Amino acid sequence: MKTIGILGGMGPLATVDLFRRIVEGTDAASDREHIPMVIDNNTAIPDRTQAILHGGESPVPQMVRSAVRLEAMGADVLIMPCNTAHFFYDALQPFLGVPMLHMIRETLEEARRRGVRRAGLLATDGTCQSGVYHRVFEPAGVTLLTPDEAGQREVMRVIYEGVKAGRAAFDTRALRRALDALTAQGAQTLILGCTELPLAFARYDLAGYETLNPTEVLARAAIREAMGAPAGR
Repeated sequence: MKTIGILGGMGPLATVDLFRRIVEGTDAASDREHIPMVIDNNTAIPDRTQAILHGGESPVPQMVRSAVRLEAMGADVLIMPCNTAHFFYDALQPFLGVPMLHMIRETLEEARRRGVRRAGLLATDGTCQSGVYHRVFEPAGVTLLTPDEAGQREVMRVIYEGVKAGRAAFDTRALRRALDALTAQGAQTLILGCTELPLAFARYDLAGYETLNPTEVLARAAIREAMGAPAGR
């Protein structure tokens, strides 16, 4: 059985969510049948959206430090519970001695399995404007719809002012209007393309939408990889 290394801290609650999903998704009858994991909850990693869109400090050096620490702790495969961070996936590769699963590519495979041809993308400004999802999905024939300017502001608010700020309650009426607009445009599912969004949907009662959760997809892929089945199968 392989040891999973979680390159975390982007953000901490999303890191916990991924860890929990791996534990709960593993078919284990005892402690010793669970997958060994090491976690670096590196909260010193600079904000990814600020780096991509506004010339902020690059997160790559801190991400590399985390990867090196995880490998030193025995990780055989790495995963990152942050969609926006996958903009830097290729920049990390020269520094890695073990494979890193790609959350967005795994999410595409799940979308294909479900027969999705048109999806709404809910994500940070950095993820949307960098095209990190579009470059993977659109060549595969999956059209991505994004919220209008007002709707995107609400997505960013629930991520940064809601989940990341630790708020127990949040007014999501304006966000719901943005989600309804994507559905009206023909989105078959809403991709929760920020790892805080599954937490927001659960915490702030955003039920009633068909969603595709990349955190859950990545958890299942990591379980397969750790247990010896290739990711994506």
